[in-house]
Amino acid sequence: MKRLGTVIGAIGAAALVLWQSAAAMQQPQGRGGGRGSGRGAPVRQRKAVLAWADTRNGIAQHDSVSHALAVIERLGYESGLYDTYIRTDSNIISKQPLMTDGKPASGGPSLANVDAIFFLGHREIQLDRQQKADLLSFVHDEGKGFVAGHTASTAFESWPEFGEMLGARYDGHPWNTVAGTVINEDPAFPATKHFPPVFNITEEFYQAQAYSRANIRVLLRLDMSKMAPNPEVHRTDGDFPLAWARMYGKGRVFYSSFGHAAATWDNPDISRMYFEALKWSLGLTDADTTPRPMK
Repeated sequence: MKRLGTVIGAIGAAALVLWQSAAAMQQPQGRGGGRGSGRGAPVRQRKAVLAWADTRNGIAQHDSVSHALAVIERLGYESGLYDTYIRTDSNIISKQPLMTDGKPASGGPSLANVDAIFFLGHREIQLDRQQKADLLSFVHDEGKGFVAGHTASTAFESWPEFGEMLGARYDGHPWNTVAGTVINEDPAFPATKHFPPVFNITEEFYQAQAYSRANIRVLLRLDMSKMAPNPEVHRTDGDFPLAWARMYGKGRVFYSSFGHAAATWDNPDISRMYFEALKWSLGLTDADTTPRPMK
């Protein structure tokens, strides 16, 4: 009997070791595991997002940029849905990035190995002709995602194709950090379905130009009937979009002007909006982006 007990004990110990080994193999990987770590070729198990914010030529530097990028990174990390590369070096906006000495860059993010871009750039950004072609192809031809916030509509004013991809251009901000009423035009869209039909928010409200509702699906707009008259308002149709989505070729594009202040990115409704927009741009959710007139 004593020998039998010893045998049973040994079998139990062996079974425990096997169970622990199997459990360890099933544990979710840590932060580095998403891109692959340790020996052998890296195997990325999650999507990759390039959080890009070149602010060198910003007329008004936004203190919120650093925090905004950190929030985007945190949302991906905590959800486990994507890994984030935070970069302010526009040299990596290329399928074959180069170092400052002109030699090919080794490793790191590029348009060849990420699935979507979160963009928070300012005004004119130095991209050469090939980089511009690579960026447009990344979205239009390869079907990758492009999510942009606040200052993004001020970027690349001398590059018409960027404005076409984004869906509109910046035309000033008649109201600088004031309370406004927002109308949710699309409560079915993943990035706006958590908003009520009408809500209030304090923000620097951007005015859009060079856009048409025939090309974008407006998701949120400012209720102009609740705003004080302002001579800097150039639109005469009362249409003041604050968030929209569109298909650009095969790619998915989302923009919102929310995000002027750092505290805005701590608003759970705003951070959720950008998180859901990234999920949609990555193809993790679907939505109707058919353009439609103002309700």
